[in-house]
Formats: sequence, C-alpha cells, structure tokens
Amino acid sequence: MDKAPLSRDPVSGLIASAVEYMIDAGQRSVLFLDILRRRGDQYQEHIAQTAPHVLHYTAELVMDGRKLSEPVNYALVRIIPPKDTEIDLERRPFIVVDPRAGHGPGIGGFKADSEIGVAMKAGHPCYFIGFLPEPMPHQTIERIARAEALFIEEVVRRHPDADGKPCVIGNCQAGWAVMILASLRPELFGPIIVAGAPLAYWAGVHGKYPMRYSGGLLGGSWLTALTSDLGAGKFDGAWLVQNFENQNPSNTLWTKQYNVYSKVDTEADRYLEFERWWGGHVNLNAEEIQFIVDELFIGNNLAAGRIKMSDGKTVDLRNIKSPVVVFCSKGDNITPPQQALDWILDLYADVDEIRAYGQTIVYTVHESVGHLGIFVSGGIAKKEHAEFSSNIDLIDVLPPGLYEATFEAKGTDTANPELAVGQWVMRCEARTLDDIRAMGGNSPEDERRFATAQRVSEINLAAYRKFVQPWIKGMVTPQMADWTRRLHPLRLQYEAFSSHNPFMAAVKATADAASEHRRPVSSDNPFLAFQEQVSKQIVHALDSWRDSQEALSEAIFLAVYGSSAVQAAVGIDPQSAPSRRQEMSVEYRERLRARIAELKSQVDEGGLREATIRGLLYVGSARGMVDERSLEALRQVRRDSGAHLSLADFKMLVREQFFMLRLDQKGALAAIPKLLPDNAQQRHAAFAVIRDVLAASAEISGETAKRLHHVAELFGVDRSSNVAPFDPNADPKAKAS
Repeated sequence: MDKAPLSRDPVSGLIASAVEYMIDAGQRSVLFLDILRRRGDQYQEHIAQTAPHVLHYTAELVMDGRKLSEPVNYALVRIIPPKDTEIDLERRPFIVVDPRAGHGPGIGGFKADSEIGVAMKAGHPCYFIGFLPEPMPHQTIERIARAEALFIEEVVRRHPDADGKPCVIGNCQAGWAVMILASLRPELFGPIIVAGAPLAYWAGVHGKYPMRYSGGLLGGSWLTALTSDLGAGKFDGAWLVQNFENQNPSNTLWTKQYNVYSKVDTEADRYLEFERWWGGHVNLNAEEIQFIVDELFIGNNLAAGRIKMSDGKTVDLRNIKSPVVVFCSKGDNITPPQQALDWILDLYADVDEIRAYGQTIVYTVHESVGHLGIFVSGGIAKKEHAEFSSNIDLIDVLPPGLYEATFEAKGTDTANPELAVGQWVMRCEARTLDDIRAMGGNSPEDERRFATAQRVSEINLAAYRKFVQPWIKGMVTPQMADWTRRLHPLRLQYEAFSSHNPFMAAVKATADAASEHRRPVSSDNPFLAFQEQVSKQIVHALDSWRDSQEALSEAIFLAVYGSSAVQAAVGIDPQSAPSRRQEMSVEYRERLRARIAELKSQVDEGGLREATIRGLLYVGSARGMVDERSLEALRQVRRDSGAHLSLADFKMLVREQFFMLRLDQKGALAAIPKLLPDNAQQRHAAFAVIRDVLAASAEISGETAKRLHHVAELFGVDRSSNVAPFDPNADPKAKAS
C-alpha cells in the first residue's frame, strides 16, 4: 500500500509510525487468533470423519483392509484423474504408500504438484494406500505387509496391458515397509522409490542428526512399552509428532506461528491446509510400535537380515529385484543421507556384489530441503519426482549397479532438448560404494556404542515386562487411556483455541471487523523492522539452545555407551569390530555360478537385436552414465521401426547383454559378427541406431569415439554412414531393437 506522508518533524514522524504499527499489530493479533480458532474448528471436523485424509484428489475405494481375513486399518483407493489429465492405461501404474508416523494419511497427494500429481501428469494411473486413525485389534506390521501385497496384486490385475509392474513410492516410514514387502514378494514390484525413508538406523556423523541417540538416552524401548500400556494397548501417534517437533524448537515454538502472524493477510490458507494434516494424529497398536522401535530404530536389524516373519521367512533386502530409487537430503534431520543410504554398505562389499544380486540402486541427494519437503514441496514434485515419474522406464532398464541421479536444467546449449521431458535433463551416473562412504558414517567404536545401547534396551525392556507391566495393565482402563490421549499437549493446543472455548466466541466478530477496516503497516516502518529483528533474535536463541542440547545429548551417549565397562557388563566385547554384513549364501552362489555358465554359453546366440544392444552397451559404458535423451531416442527408433518388444523383454535383453560384456568383454565383442545378418543395409542401419542414440545426449569423443570405431569395424560399416533406420522384419535374424 502507499505510505501516508509523515511529518518532517522526527518526533512526530516516530509517533505516527508507532500509531500506524500499533493499529496493524492489533489487527494482526486478532486475525491471528481467528486463524487459530479456524484451525481448532478444522481439527474438530477432521477427527470426526470416519476416514480423514488430506488428499487433493478425488479417490475411489478399491479394497478395504478391514474386510480382509486378517483385518487391518489400511485401504487401497484409485485416484480419479482431473478432467484435463489424460491417463495412458498401457503405462505402468504408480502406487503411493503413505507413512504412518503419527499423522493422518494423504501427504503424498497433499497438493496438485505432488507425487501423485506429477505421476498422473506423466500419464500413469495412480493408486494410494492410506489408513484410518484407529488400528484393528491384533493388527501387526506383518499383517499390514500381507494386506499391502493383496492391494498391489489387485492393481496388477487391473492393468494386464501395462508395460511394466507398478512403481511403488514409500514416503518416510512407508519406505522401510515397502522395502520389507519387496524383499518378501519381489515379483509384485516394478521400480521402488523410497523418499526420506530410514533404512540404516544407527548411521550418521558426529555433530549432526542427534535423533539416532534418542533410544539409548531413554534407556531403550521400555518407555515405548510403558506408553502403549498407558494407552490400554495403543500407542498415541501424537508422541511421534512431538518427536518431530522437538528436533526444531525454533520452528515449533516460534517461526511457524510468527510467519502466519507477520503475513496474516496471505498465509492463512497455506497454514490451515498444512495443519489439517499435521494435527490429524492416529494411533498404533502396541505390537506395531514395539516392532518398529525394537527391530528397526534401536535394533537396526533390517539390513542385517535379522528380522523374521511368522512363517520363518527372513527379510533380506538383497532379494529385491526391482530398481530401488533412494531420495534423501542433507537438510533432513529426521532421515539424513547416511540413514537413507548406508544400508547399501551393510549389504554389499562392492558394486560387483550389487550386480551379482541383479540389483539396480539409484540415489539422489538434495542439498537443503527438509524432511517433509521431500514429499510435500511443490518445487521437489516439479523437479525430482516429476523426473522420476517421466523417466521411470529409464530407471527400470538400467543395467544392475549403483547410480546417482543428477538433474541439469535445460538451457540454450542443451543438445536435443526435445528428447527430454519437462525443464530438466535427468542422468544416471555410475557410482561406487566409496561415494557413499565419502558422505561420512560410523566408526567401529560408534557401532559398538549402538550395539551396547541395543543390549541395554533389551535388558530394561525385559525388566519392565516382568516387574512393572502387569501392574500398569491392571490399573489402566480404556476410558483412562482415552482421556490421556485427549489431554496430550499437541491435541490441547487445537482444542484450546477452537470455538468450543467460550473465550473465543468474540474473536470471529472482532476479526471480521479488523478485516473490514484493515490498515497494514507500511513496509519501511521502523517498528516493523524492529519486530523482524526481535524475531531473528528469538530464532537464534532457540537454535542456540537446541544446538547446546544436541551437543550435550551426543556427548552423554558417546561417553556412557562408549565405556568399556558398560560394554563388557552387557556382553559387548570392547575390542570387537561389530559388523552386520551378510555373506552370500552357498545356495545363491551355486545359482549364480549356473547363471554365469548359462550366459557364457549364449554369447554366440541371437541376432541383430542382440548385437545392437551389446554394441550400444559397450560404447555407452565408457561414459559411465545414462541420459534420458538416449532412452527417448531408442524409443523413437522402436516406434519408427514398428517393433513390438515389451519393456520387460527389453529389460531382460539389456541385462543379458550387459552381463555377457561384464563376464567376458573380449569374447562378447568378438561374437558380434556372428550375430549380424548378411544384409549390409540392415547392419548399417543398426549401427546408425547405436551412433544416434549415443549422440542424443552428448558429443561422441575420446574413449566413446574409440569404442564406437571398434563397433563399426565389428559391424563391417563406415562409422560415418548416413542411412535410414532399419526394418527389423526384413530378415529372420533381424529382431526388433
């Protein structure tokens, strides 16, 4: 707004500025209180719903988990696309699994620009697995996994013509749940995307991410059991939300509210939209939360292969055959990069071992976005998630190994920009385990500390169950547990400012009057500048307090659990070097030997298709990366040639030729002439495919050019030949590329 002219007299000008600021501050205070009132009323309406959620999209119920033979409070819904969104039913479906970490469902489709939104924009049918606020009796993590397997089976059944199995996205806590299920039922899954998901729970670096010390500082999981017992067999998810809030007290106690107060005319809708999800607390059964804390966060048993199902099956992440995409951030203090990625170091000695299990792992590390931003931020959805959705087929056909996904903004100097979807070019660049180790991690001494904390937890939990738990269970009634939940501080803050509070009755009328006569302060008002400075000082003080508390927590944990006396007392050898590495089983090693022998025997088998892919992989591997433009160029060749090769068959072809080159590069290359037809036109056209696909993403030079020249000799062509694409049906030996 235009600033009213002030008197040239400094004192009068200051008084006028003070009056202007006081009027604005008074109006903002009333409007802010009214926003809190609306938040409280919104909370009441939300928790009164049978199936509360914050999905931006209309959904159709497909399967209700409460009606299964082993009922759970989960459900599968189909996302109904907006009228202006065209869905291709031949494209693989996407399934977003929501995290059950204390909040209600819907975060993966919270906004139009979301994981669901960008997947539908890319033409994929979308489904959502969410949950209800109350768990079913006797519900366990294993039962939920079995229910989710039935949900995915139903999605597969509904899309028989889809070119690939469903891509499943697991956010935060849903990430480890998806990985567990994928290890038990690998045949159900296409690519898996885990966003902000903890998988290596002890991992981290000193001076950062102190949440991993919490279990040890509290004496283990006995407190989890006590909280569940006080809840009459249910664990209040509000305590999990409280843990999140404790990680950033300046935002919890000040910044979030101040941002609304200082921008009260524009921030209300955004704030209320987020608070509808943030305040939708849900409950977990005691068995569920105890499994999560004991087996995962304190026990760190997931990557170690020490989790067993009731049928005796062991959860072994090496069983996963689908590509795994790990999305994490340096700005995430809940799931830092080490906790998202170090499971790879626990499972594999090197990249060759990753390949031996036929696994493809792609990771990307954001520089700054926070935990919630990984799956809530519209900017992240438009960039990383949009690129994952658009290029999921590229990820699916990558040869086994470890890759980092990088994103480069399109510019005037971008080659063949029409071959890249959206505003970014995605590349998957080959990496080694040393690239993950370079991010930092635990020393052997740290591993002993966490192993000691785990052992202390087991001892304390056993003591609690024997001496205290029977008394607590005998005293707590369901009515007492319900009142305890209602009196949780996080719930009270919503209740206290709702219209149920008689003192808030006058707020709405006063806020309406303030809105009608709104007089915002001018941007150059000195008191407004002072307000901003005070706010910064408050944030700085709270951040300093947090930093000091975190440093103290780390020092206590390292000292107590680093004590050789404590370690020896609980049965941990102070001189040992704990390791969770699993050796390859004898049975798998035998299957691997048989498969290697089979591939070696097939080096001379095939035709033009096999020769083309083999040559392309040989030349392309010199770059150490795969670009989305190359895959799109290959897709265009397939379309133009009229070839009909399913994505699954193409993936198998790529993997077989890749392993043949890995096992015996010299022999695999020498066999190429035997695979080629006599027709020179077809050989020239196939070589042109190799050259054009490579040229789609970068200039052919250096080692790449040298290898291309070698392939030209093997194909018996001039590498600069300019020929039309070949017809794969013109010769019996010429198969579709």
